[in-house]
Amino acid sequence: MEISKQERIKRKKEDANEEDQDDGDESEDDNKKKKALTYSSRKQPGGGSTQGCCQVEYCTADMCNAKSYHRRHKVCEFHAKAPDALIAGLPQRFCQQCSRFHELPEFDDSKRSCRRHLLGHNRRRRKVSNDYHGEGGYE
Repeated sequence: MEISKQERIKRKKEDANEEDQDDGDESEDDNKKKKALTYSSRKQPGGGSTQGCCQVEYCTADMCNAKSYHRRHKVCEFHAKAPDALIAGLPQRFCQQCSRFHELPEFDDSKRSCRRHLLGHNRRRRKVSNDYHGEGGYE
């Protein structure tokens, strides 16, 4: 009998709660160390918030309600898709593969992936394509 994803998540939470109750004899120092090593997805270690603003100069987009991908990479949805954006005084474009900004000459035309990552992608595609066509050849 297969259980649903929600049921598995619920069971994991219950198991974790039981373990927390069983470990009541841990010292305060151990608990402090654990808390120091882990941090929530909303705060960086040092107290800074990851929900700030887009890293593009003069962008005032509020990242509080942005998708987690955009918050993680500190780029608003508009600038993630924009043909260019001003970063550190230079026009750059956000690469979908690297999740970083690169200078414009690193891109071909209006592509959203840098040339280096596209080269690897195309190489992998050609390799698979050549293997497929080379095996069951016609006689």
